[in-house]
Amino acid sequence: MISTRRSRGFAAAAAGGFALAMTLAACTPPPSDEGGGGGEGGGELAEGCEDYQQFADIAGGEGEVSVYSTIDGEEGESQEASYVDFEECTGIDIAYEASDEFEAQLPVRIQAGSPPDLAMIPQPGLLARIVRDNEGAVAPAAPEVEEMVDEFFSEDWKEYGTVDGTFYGSPLGANAKSFVWYSPSAFEAAGYEIPETWDDLIALSDQIVADGRMPWCAGIASGDATGWPATDFLEDVVLRTAGPEVYDQWIAHEIPFDDPQIVAALDAAGEILKNPEYVNAGLGGVESIATTEWDQAGFPILPAEGEEFGECWMHRAANFYGSNWVNAPNAGDGVDIAEDGDVFAFYLPGSDDSKPVLGAGEFTVAFNDDPLTTAVHAYLASDVWANDKAAVSTGWVSANSGLDPEGLSSPIDRLSHEILSGEEYTFRFDASDLMPGAVGSGSFWTEMVNWIAADKSSEQVLADIEASWPSD
Repeated sequence: MISTRRSRGFAAAAAGGFALAMTLAACTPPPSDEGGGGGEGGGELAEGCEDYQQFADIAGGEGEVSVYSTIDGEEGESQEASYVDFEECTGIDIAYEASDEFEAQLPVRIQAGSPPDLAMIPQPGLLARIVRDNEGAVAPAAPEVEEMVDEFFSEDWKEYGTVDGTFYGSPLGANAKSFVWYSPSAFEAAGYEIPETWDDLIALSDQIVADGRMPWCAGIASGDATGWPATDFLEDVVLRTAGPEVYDQWIAHEIPFDDPQIVAALDAAGEILKNPEYVNAGLGGVESIATTEWDQAGFPILPAEGEEFGECWMHRAANFYGSNWVNAPNAGDGVDIAEDGDVFAFYLPGSDDSKPVLGAGEFTVAFNDDPLTTAVHAYLASDVWANDKAAVSTGWVSANSGLDPEGLSSPIDRLSHEILSGEEYTFRFDASDLMPGAVGSGSFWTEMVNWIAADKSSEQVLADIEASWPSD
């Protein structure tokens, strides 16, 4: 589940960002008597609050809106900090609560008749389950919310917030996984160029081998969630070899898990991950991938003191991997993450005309149609909130096209936003998060470990996962 295997890296990237909230110039609160909370009965907001007028008009007054989420810790604090100007300008208090028991507790609250006003659901599969298991509990997104999503998000993103033809969930934060981390300075010194196609990527890997070096490093160890980075790798390759339509059929089990197209994709992934000439630079043989911690696997890219190059040249990982570099043994006084820095990332290429991007993110849903709830929901779907959030965060990204990339904290965040919001890219959500739990966070993880550690064949691995797919 996203809350256990991805948010650790993603949340760590936000460390310290919430403190920036103290430097925001909050707009003047509206008077409580005349010109209060906006809306038909409130009039215009105070000077400096113009961006929030549209939400005050929806709300029609002041009050409290409860929001329940998985986003906690320092990232949760930056989440709360992002609401400061909205709250002071509109008089609407956002009562934010986060819990690592979210997935278990939200259904309990719904069944008890006391759901939050809004919930930030970490994956479309859970959203669909909540809607279908609790008929009528989740409110369809209000027109004001849908207008925001239509303006600022792609159809791909909107579709992931839609269940059985009804739109419920507006996209919130996001991450992009289709990245390969590398050292720009090392590439320049060695004369290597960023590959533009999958064939170029393999040709570059072969060139690095021919130069007496080992191109790739990888790791899929993650405690109880060991194996998830390998599932991401396969998902990325399925998108590039079979295409988004087949990917969708695979997730929905309209084709078997071991369809020949998926076997071919796993074999293609194996050209890198199971090639002893390619991996596992600085870490061991192919089998060491299974025991190398995912958040440390890219560290050999950085050279040891006195060395020009690191032992590794490329490492496939999401944008949130950037938060890990500070912990690298060779980090020295710090690691510059930039196009011309110590490390950066390039888009994992496919064919000449295919630009799929694998990722994940959260979706906000409402449990009532109260105007106050709608106002906050519309705010969270807007460009206004996206820019408010960017101002108090580090390592946070959204696919919201109204987000000013200059407000993002780092070059990798800006590149992620460009890819996530770019019209030339086709977004697809992490497949394992959309599959039944017995598969997506069960057999898929464990069998990918077997594929690496026990050298199990692609055909057998996928057949065994197919056999575990629930019959109902």
